[in-house]
Amino acid sequence: MNYKERLAELRKTKIRHTLEKRGQQGYMNADDYGTVPLPEGYKFTPVPNSPNGGFYGYTGMAENYCRMLDGHPIYVDPLEMLCGRWRDMMVNYRRATRWDEARFPFDELKPAHELYNITHGIDNDSHFACDYRIGFELGFGGLLDKVRRYAEINTDKKEFYNAEEAVLLAIMRFIGRHIDEIERLLESEERPEIRASLEAMLECNRNVIAKPPKTFLEACQWTAWFNCVSRIYTRDGAGFQLDGLLYPYYKADIESGRLDRDTARFIMSNLLLIDPHYYQLSGVDENDKDLTNELSYLILDAAHDLNIAANLTVRVHENCDPEFLRKAVTCLFRDRNGWPRFCGDDSLANGYMKNGFDKATARQRIAVGCNWMAIPGREFPMNDTVKINVAKVFEVAMSEMKGMGARSTELLFQLFRVHLEKAIAATAQGIHLHIKHQADVTPELVMNLMMNNCIEKGEDISRCAEIYTIGIDGAGLAVAADSFAALEQRVEREGILDWDTVYSALESDYAGTEGERTRAILSSAERYCGGNTAGDRWAVRITEYFTEAISTHPLTWDGSMRLIPGWFSWSRTIEYGKVVGATPNGRHSGAPISHGANPNPGFRPDGAATDMSTGIAAVQPGRGNTAPLQLEFDPKISEEEGGIDRVLDLITTHFRLGGTLININVLDGEKLKAAHANPDLYPDLVVRVTGFTAYFATLSPEFRQLVVDRFVKGF
Repeated sequence: MNYKERLAELRKTKIRHTLEKRGQQGYMNADDYGTVPLPEGYKFTPVPNSPNGGFYGYTGMAENYCRMLDGHPIYVDPLEMLCGRWRDMMVNYRRATRWDEARFPFDELKPAHELYNITHGIDNDSHFACDYRIGFELGFGGLLDKVRRYAEINTDKKEFYNAEEAVLLAIMRFIGRHIDEIERLLESEERPEIRASLEAMLECNRNVIAKPPKTFLEACQWTAWFNCVSRIYTRDGAGFQLDGLLYPYYKADIESGRLDRDTARFIMSNLLLIDPHYYQLSGVDENDKDLTNELSYLILDAAHDLNIAANLTVRVHENCDPEFLRKAVTCLFRDRNGWPRFCGDDSLANGYMKNGFDKATARQRIAVGCNWMAIPGREFPMNDTVKINVAKVFEVAMSEMKGMGARSTELLFQLFRVHLEKAIAATAQGIHLHIKHQADVTPELVMNLMMNNCIEKGEDISRCAEIYTIGIDGAGLAVAADSFAALEQRVEREGILDWDTVYSALESDYAGTEGERTRAILSSAERYCGGNTAGDRWAVRITEYFTEAISTHPLTWDGSMRLIPGWFSWSRTIEYGKVVGATPNGRHSGAPISHGANPNPGFRPDGAATDMSTGIAAVQPGRGNTAPLQLEFDPKISEEEGGIDRVLDLITTHFRLGGTLININVLDGEKLKAAHANPDLYPDLVVRVTGFTAYFATLSPEFRQLVVDRFVKGF
């Protein structure tokens, strides 16, 4: 079998596994993750070290993690050149007892968390980026030596070092079990080309179990192992600058003749198959030099060969390689799997520098998550774990104004500001609590291994990071902006409705003929992303205050931590909408809120992508975190007719206007509708749901509907 034939079989296996996982787990409104199904009879029973039945801290987490790794099913496919998969995740066994509230309660914060529908971040994990260079330089054996060396220096940190040593030894045992399986497969494998790759796999794993990787194959296999074991611990999905760190291995092997480009391409496809970690491609250094190289192109080719879900982000800047950028957009049209994404370097770097960092530091920050960036090895940002539902904040303000004699959108905005400040204060206190005690609850035992200072100081990264820039995302921007705009236009400016009529309609959820009439009047007002509308102006005003209130809010006892705003809802639009009553933009009670920084569906009859792009560029908080443009469309023109040029122009224009991140699905509209009606007929259809890609057939019906509702006709 040649590489093309092997990839075709691997892709079939991937689709089969995806449907099997849905059968085991039900609908999965999240990343594909690269997992394979659990075998029948598998069971993991954690050992608690707390009266509440949970397990916490260095010892509790290490003991249970080692038990899970030692019993975790192994996976070797002879058609691959890399081995290993993850199937289960340890923190899944702590859902009821994830945070140790007996020791670290936050009862005083819960009323505000509930009132404003805050995702507070207390009990969340990972969401920062390792420095893979540390692992490449030391290997698992070198990391073990480092842990033991510093344990002799920092003798008062015995529990930390014992836990880290146990973790590393368990990882090496896990790899060793795969080595045994490769040897077993070789005993019966008769196909010469498969035997050859199994023998290469065996030698590679015998080397990387303890030694630093020396070849391109070994570097990719080492990456795959770390990704698997970190996923099993806490779902970590943050990758690295893929074409940067792997390029020296690739270049050396190509020049020495140890590796040919076709084999390198197959190896890379294999790495992307094992786990869709968030990897960045291309970029720019502190001297504005473009970082695109030969491997950048090969990675796109490898992803195309595999043609499944992927989380690749191309960084766009003034000096980027135009041919590479065109190739990346071509992938959107040809593969139609929602990758790659695109992030804007100028807006991100310049925004991050406003927090007091220099250009060199800002340029180190790379795209390694759904909506977020991080500086590998140095930064603890908690990005995408903390969110405030501003649609709920709006509802609370609207409810308070009802009992007041004088009502106006200006008064409503002042009340909105007051409640937003209260929400931010409660959120900041929760963040403070989490950082102070995360090491006592969920220390980052795997990711600590490749973070600066952790092993050297004997401290969890939550306690010793060089940089604390904690992201707080707002959700529901379009709901709030369109509600303000509808009230301003229909009540104050035109006088078509009065305040009592609006309140009555909201309380009844627009019931009856009069309620539906009121809803029609409000929902047809000037909307956000309509093009210089009242909705656009309110969205900007809300963003300006949201940004100011968060970026100036004091977070910590020593002043070293910063709060950074962004607009992003992840996949929580349905969840957040269920707690928000009817709103003046015509939205029914309990309906989903708007997605991230995107406008509400139907924001204008033609669904103009250019006005959406302009509107979202105008609401960037501008402090280094993102407010993504999420776009789904069926192009009117093909790539040959200029479709790629149109999308290229959209991308570069959006970033020139201040945009930060673009997620694009190029879809066949009729196929999307058919897949929504009968997803099993399209098991290979991939969509970028938010920051992540997923198989459409694995999404719940209501979540599939959200993707359909976002669809823009033509472009």
